[in-house]
Amino acid sequence: MICYAVIDTNVIVSALLSSKDDSATVRILEHLIHGTIIPVYSNAITKEYREVLSRKKFGFSGETIEYLLSAIEKYGILVDPSPSGVTLPDMKDLPFYEVVLEKRDEDAYLVTGNKKHFPQKPFIVTPRELLDILCQ
Repeated sequence: MICYAVIDTNVIVSALLSSKDDSATVRILEHLIHGTIIPVYSNAITKEYREVLSRKKFGFSGETIEYLLSAIEKYGILVDPSPSGVTLPDMKDLPFYEVVLEKRDEDAYLVTGNKKHFPQKPFIVTPRELLDILCQ
């Protein structure tokens, strides 16, 4: 099964920091690299990825960041979302929500470690929940 997913920055950070190869976040990135998850993103999302992943506190190499971002841009779908008018608890999450809304016709999911930051919708899932969907 192939699915479309908007991947929240916290999922990527968690995967890159994980020491467990079988953690849900690491497996999400593996699916992205292997093509079973097609990333859906906007320019605002890649800008956030770059800013957050470049923070010194994480210590990610420029090579790792560029590899990941180039994979997302090469294999993903760039979306220019319409404004939703939705207010979220953390408005920095709005670009992720608006992109997934734009691709709902293709059953896209928003994968996040912070579901409480978004409305309760069946297409907003944790990494573990998306892995369960992929295994159906």
